[in-house]
Amino acid sequence: MNGLSFFQNVFAPPRDLILIVLAAWLGLTLSERRATRHRVNLDSLSNILLVGVSGFILGGRILYALENLASFAQSPSSIFSINTSLFDPWGGLAIAALSALAYGQHIHLPFWKSLDALTPFFAALAIGIACSHLAAGTAFGKETNVPWAIDQWGALRHPTQIYEIIASLLILALILIQKPNPTAGYEFLLFVALTSASRLLIEGLRGDSTLILGGLRAAQITAWFILFATFIGWEYKIRQEHREE
Repeated sequence: MNGLSFFQNVFAPPRDLILIVLAAWLGLTLSERRATRHRVNLDSLSNILLVGVSGFILGGRILYALENLASFAQSPSSIFSINTSLFDPWGGLAIAALSALAYGQHIHLPFWKSLDALTPFFAALAIGIACSHLAAGTAFGKETNVPWAIDQWGALRHPTQIYEIIASLLILALILIQKPNPTAGYEFLLFVALTSASRLLIEGLRGDSTLILGGLRAAQITAWFILFATFIGWEYKIRQEHREE
C-alpha cells in the first residue's frame, strides 16, 4: 500500500472532516495571534468565527433539506446525518457570511480589519478542504501521462488535489510573512486574489469540472469574476485612502 492509499484509507469519508476541523483549529489559532496586530478584539473575533461556522453548518444542511423536502419528509431524522453529501455548501457559505456580517455590525467590529485578522483562518481552512478532497478522491484531475500522475478512478490523472494543497500552503506562508500594511483589507484581498488565480490554473486540469455555455468551466468563470472584483475592491480602497489624506 503506497502513501496515498494509506492516507485515503485513514481519512476516508466521513473521517475526511477531521482534516477540515484540524485546519480550522490551526487557522483560528493563527488568527487569534494576529488579532492584536490588526487591533481587533480577540473575544469578538472568536465569537464571529463561531457564528460563521454555526451558520455554515446549520444553513447548509437546512437549505439542502428545503431543496429536497420530499426526501427529508420521508426520513426527517436524516437531517442529523453526518453524511456530507446532504449539504448545500454554497448556501452554507452564504448563510455563514450573512450571519457573521450581521453579528459583526451588531458588535461594531471594524469590517476590513476583521477580515485581515481572519485571513489566516481562511487560508488554513483552504488547506484542510484540499486535504479533504485528496482523502475523499473528489476534485480529481483529468487523465494524463505526466510522471507524477496518480492512479484514481481507474486512470492515471493529474494530482489536482495535491496541486491545491501546495498552492494553499504557499498562500498561507505568503500571508504569514507579510509585513503589516497600513491599508485595512490588504491581506484579505491578497488572499482572495491569490486563491482565485490558483483556482484558475488548477481548474483547467480538473476532470470533474462543471461545464456551461458550450464547454466553459463554471469554476474558472467564477474565479475570473472574483479576481476582477478583488482588483476593483483594492482600487476602491486606495482611492478612499487618498481622499482621506
